[in-house]
Amino acid sequence: MQTTFSEAQLKDPGIQRSNEILRSCVHCGFCTATCPTYQVLGDELDSPRGRIYLIKDMLENDRDPDEKTVKHIDRCLSCLACMTTCPSGVHYMHLVDHAREYIEQRYKRPLTDRALRWILARILPYPMRFRLALAGAKLGRPFARWMPDARLRAMLEMAPKTIPPVSPNDDPQSFAPQGARKKRVALMTGCAQKALNTDINDATIRLLTRLGCEVVVAEGAGCCGALTHHMGKTSESHATAARNIRAWAAEMDGDGLDAIVINTSGCGTTVKDYGHMFRNEALAEDAARVSAIAVDVSEILMTLDLPPSEDREVVVAYHAACSLQHGQQIKTFPKDLLRKAGYTVVEPSDPHLCCGSAGTYNLMQPEISQKLKDRKVRSLQDKNPDIIAAGNIGCMMQIGSASKVPIVHTVELLDWATGGPKPPALGERPQSPAPVPMLR
Repeated sequence: MQTTFSEAQLKDPGIQRSNEILRSCVHCGFCTATCPTYQVLGDELDSPRGRIYLIKDMLENDRDPDEKTVKHIDRCLSCLACMTTCPSGVHYMHLVDHAREYIEQRYKRPLTDRALRWILARILPYPMRFRLALAGAKLGRPFARWMPDARLRAMLEMAPKTIPPVSPNDDPQSFAPQGARKKRVALMTGCAQKALNTDINDATIRLLTRLGCEVVVAEGAGCCGALTHHMGKTSESHATAARNIRAWAAEMDGDGLDAIVINTSGCGTTVKDYGHMFRNEALAEDAARVSAIAVDVSEILMTLDLPPSEDREVVVAYHAACSLQHGQQIKTFPKDLLRKAGYTVVEPSDPHLCCGSAGTYNLMQPEISQKLKDRKVRSLQDKNPDIIAAGNIGCMMQIGSASKVPIVHTVELLDWATGGPKPPALGERPQSPAPVPMLR
């Protein structure tokens, strides 16, 4: 694609990167075949190619975003299926992230939009605030049908039936390995996940220590910054990410780290991009070091001696989170691990398509999200599984809100297969938390 940015414009690092990306696009349209919003809406402007044209026009002409451009960019899930499909290697993620930052700086949204986005940015990345909000949403859920705004209804309906108690395992501390230490890793405990489902981190710690890892929850680490980053709120997302970078760099410079393990794939995609996000900032070197050793939990488990199991006679429908299969290009590891652990793994039709969760998308674009959720749940349940497995808390909440089949994190099933407790979501929550060695 030909571009006409001026020399002055190209002095801006964001414009410079967007120009590189735009020039790599050859208009082929392969991306439209795998774009969920294009399939649902049938509008060229709701495809990656259409959005690329809108972004190019907006940036090249240095114009304030208009309502039309903002609408179509807001409708993008950032599922990144287009990046998997693209034969030209167009890095759409960096382009749309830059466009969102540009919009946030230069477009005044309607008051209700600004208020909702402010609320989400001030609540979701903070576990205790989120817990309080979920408790309030539970009280308001019976009245959701009378809410005039579909987004408010979606927020109330998001509240789970039960809010898990705070897990002491999420506090900064170190967990000793069982037997000889093979690796020393930091576990990213996240933010929303600590409020919505504490079983995931608990299972991850049990499994990694069982397989010979010392697991560290670093002092000062927290939210990855993805939620605000994808809203275009760069200063907020970078402030959050910087705390993680400093916390993990301190561990790397102290007793050392072999990996930073992330069990929420949406977070993993962002942490692996810290090097790019901070490329022009003082933390550039440490950010690049952090990104270099950030891994999805399935990646590190492939390097450890997960014991093979006999057939468990349990059929697991594996849902591939977009941030894992497209954002990180990890497609086979979770399935390979589940099969090694004795599960029969099946996949839904069109596994490359998004479930409609996409961070805050299900709250900000509930109508489109609902259509994608319904299709995903049908395709998973059509396989008649005993369990659905996924590697991202957002997908688990989205699919679990409509599925008749229980959904758990992949790591919970692997923990169960190697001596851990049965995942509580399958109906057998233990009376007290499963024991995990804690060194405070």
